[in-house]
Amino acid sequence: MKIEILFPEFCNLYGDMYNMKYLKMCIPEAEFIETALEEEPAFVKKNVNLIYLGPMTENTQEKVIKKLLPYKERIIELIEKNVVFLFTGNALEILGKFIENEDESKIEGLGIFDVYAKRDMMHRHNSYLIGKYEDIEIIGFKSQFTMMYGNNLETPFIEVEKGIGINKQSKIEGIKKNNFIGTYLIGPMLILNPLFTKKILKMLGEEKEIALKEDTMAAYNERLKELKRL
Repeated sequence: MKIEILFPEFCNLYGDMYNMKYLKMCIPEAEFIETALEEEPAFVKKNVNLIYLGPMTENTQEKVIKKLLPYKERIIELIEKNVVFLFTGNALEILGKFIENEDESKIEGLGIFDVYAKRDMMHRHNSYLIGKYEDIEIIGFKSQFTMMYGNNLETPFIEVEKGIGINKQSKIEGIKKNNFIGTYLIGPMLILNPLFTKKILKMLGEEKEIALKEDTMAAYNERLKELKRL
């Protein structure tokens, strides 16, 4: 089992690197590969089981797009082969058509998904979310200067019950295509959502129980009740 963490020295905002620290607790026998920005990603030449990319600054987004653009076809190939991807925060924007600045200038993305993002650096959006993914409820938080637009209805991740989707007019959050999952949720979401973590393990072919199941489930149930009361 190989898990690749892309650019952890830069893509680590909001404590989201704890997604991978928790996953290490769940599957300690797995090999975790931390790929620095100046290195060639392991997924280019090796078979990996999961690729993780966390939230980053706007300047880093441009560097990551430039880094990953030569591997666009490989990323598409791995998505089609059902390799598990987890992109959190603004990492999903990297795979869209473009990111638009306030002055209407555009940063071209990888163009893998039919979506695009618009920045509004003077207004940060903060909110919480409750939604449905398959048969479980997902909870999480958002803190972002961007909103996403375009067509994610054919590849939905979460049906929103409370909160917003990819933008304030949408009730569909994120993108799920095969085993690729991209979401604006931060938190880190694997610790916040133990039932979802269990599904990630199943995608990886692991049938074992999640780490710290009793504690994480108790925290999840209490937090879900609190958010529903708001």
